[in-house]
Amino acid sequence: MGLILHLGANMMPLIGALYGRPTVVGGWVGHLVNSVLIGLLFTLLVSRPVVRRQLTTTFGCLVSGVVYAAAVGLATTGIMLPISMNVLGRRTIPEPILPLPGMVGGMLVVLSVGVAHLVYGLLLGATYGVIHTRPTPDDG
Repeated sequence: MGLILHLGANMMPLIGALYGRPTVVGGWVGHLVNSVLIGLLFTLLVSRPVVRRQLTTTFGCLVSGVVYAAAVGLATTGIMLPISMNVLGRRTIPEPILPLPGMVGGMLVVLSVGVAHLVYGLLLGATYGVIHTRPTPDDG
């Protein structure tokens, strides 16, 4: 996911700026920490008995990962980013994302964020699904 954001839209300095470190390294550190925490939250949510009983196949886990990642993407870019900018006292994004002006640059950013969260959700759901649906010694 981070590679897509970094190579597709040069977003790592922006992510780093939200943590007070407007550098590529600052963005990677912040993003990796967030990715781990968000992945752990996913595991906690889908491991609840009421949800776990519904996720009986790897495909079901995969779909839940994609839906979860889409919700995370909407929450982080649609809610948390504007709040962070307000807290930082910014009216514009703290770091330039792309050298492309206007609609083309904006579309590339949206596309990169969407694809990145889709990939994250696929990997998250597939990994959980493979681990969750594998046979145990008790299965005989």
